[in-house]
Amino acid sequence: MQSPLFGHTENQTQERYALQNPQMLRVALGGHDDILARKGSMVAYQGLVEFDGEHQTPGRRRSRAHTGEGLDLMRCSGQGTVYLANLAQYVHLLDVDQEGLTVDSAYVLALDSALHWETIAVDSQFGISGSGAYNLQISGRGKVALMTSGKPLMLQVTPDKYVNADADAVVAWSTSLRVQMQAQTHSSGVFRRRGNTGEGWELSFLGQGYALVQPSELLPPQNAVTGQGLRAQYGMGPQGAQGQNQGNIWTNR
Repeated sequence: MQSPLFGHTENQTQERYALQNPQMLRVALGGHDDILARKGSMVAYQGLVEFDGEHQTPGRRRSRAHTGEGLDLMRCSGQGTVYLANLAQYVHLLDVDQEGLTVDSAYVLALDSALHWETIAVDSQFGISGSGAYNLQISGRGKVALMTSGKPLMLQVTPDKYVNADADAVVAWSTSLRVQMQAQTHSSGVFRRRGNTGEGWELSFLGQGYALVQPSELLPPQNAVTGQGLRAQYGMGPQGAQGQNQGNIWTNR
């Protein structure tokens, strides 16, 4: 049997985490360091590998109940090689250190089991509620595998160069950054958010760090049902995320 398919062989590397190809992650397990992977993301494995549902602690259950944000994970352990993928999305490896990483749980493929995460409410001067209102803050030292729809853009943020990005295209950012969610309006279009441009809410990043943006957008935050009246439609005031959840953090412990 002959075919160009036989050119897509296993990636021979000594690295624990490696990309088999741009849309598939290869993880080597040595029998002592487990990894946590997105449920159902295993596409193949070799060796003596076990897959177990990750226990949901009371903190994680409270976090999911309050915010809808969380990680549905399985624990991969044993000795062998595991291949992970999800809907042919592009996979990217990041090293988490003291700076920390804030990310939407929908974009997490796998992470080292030693890392800690908690659910946070994204600060917003307008108190907007909807997509992007809650994210995961990952801390510790270890690797995280993220997914994007298409090839992403990594933007550097410095004190003299802040970055604005569509809230529904942002994947992750450095935890050290200050973040504000806002709608770009002008005086004649304040009640027609961004007029007829079709753009929704945006995130503004200030400080020193990086923001990761993908070439794809989710449903805009304004589709979220938050209450009655004009202020609720705009997610502002007591109906908004800031009014209800300012400073709240839900931990996975």
